[in-house]
Amino acid sequence: MTTPSADAAPSSIPVSSPPGGASPRRGALGPVGLVLAAGVSVQFGAALAVSLMPRAGALGVVTLRLAAAAVVLLLICRPRLRGHSRADWGTLTLFGLTMAAMNGLFYQAVDRIPLGPAVTLEVLGPLALSVLASRRAINLLWAGLALGGVFLLGGGGFGNLDPVGAAFALGAGAMWAAYIVFSARTGRRFPQADGLALAMGIAAVAFLPLGIAESGTKLLDPTTLLLGSAVALMSSVLPYTFELLALRRLPASTFAILMSLEPALAATAGFLILNQALTALESLAIALVIAASIGALRTQVGRGRAALPEG
Repeated sequence: MTTPSADAAPSSIPVSSPPGGASPRRGALGPVGLVLAAGVSVQFGAALAVSLMPRAGALGVVTLRLAAAAVVLLLICRPRLRGHSRADWGTLTLFGLTMAAMNGLFYQAVDRIPLGPAVTLEVLGPLALSVLASRRAINLLWAGLALGGVFLLGGGGFGNLDPVGAAFALGAGAMWAAYIVFSARTGRRFPQADGLALAMGIAAVAFLPLGIAESGTKLLDPTTLLLGSAVALMSSVLPYTFELLALRRLPASTFAILMSLEPALAATAGFLILNQALTALESLAIALVIAASIGALRTQVGRGRAALPEG
């Protein structure tokens, strides 16, 4: 989380060609590199967060991440507080609470199961949203492929994974899908990144009591604060900046497909930083979920293009 991927750029950007009528492939290496860099930053930030959990606890790490990210985004964006309706604030509050729940559930998951499988289960939320939004028969194939991957990942019944950790990851996926919906609604009501900055602040305030209850004064330890700030920078601030820059030059469809590679990046980060090696069966399961995500996204994008008027 996301979040994972949890704090990705708002998803309300329509599928279209880059400005100026340029071909999506021409000069795409730069923005593609930014998206991949964002993914690497998110997942290596998550791996750093896992290594910080013995010091601050899962809820404490989430508190530090949300608080540090909120401070940075609020200082950068300086969002306007006046001039918004009750409906605006209602949507924003739901967005912030969804963000808090998504992060909390995800970090509870990675406290119990390896990072790669956790992100693979989490990505099922956006995948399900994409399949339901498209309503095409071929999406039954992608859904079946994803379920096959989950079946393999769980060893035929999640005997190889902590079932509570798996449940937390699936819950984080459901919150990720809700995050996408509320992100789009917030993006229509607030200019630029103002909505994200304010929602991050709401998420941090909402999660603060949980972090204090679990970790107490441990959150004030200078080393813990420094590492927590690094997690916020890697998992929220840098990825959002990279994605925002990339989306100015990259079609949203290509961006979404690149985001489907998150489980593979997570597995790599887990192996390099946390020594979380995957079995051949788990690697195959992750590959199936990635393939299903890419297939579902391509199907949805193709349907959107077919609906566009000629000329």
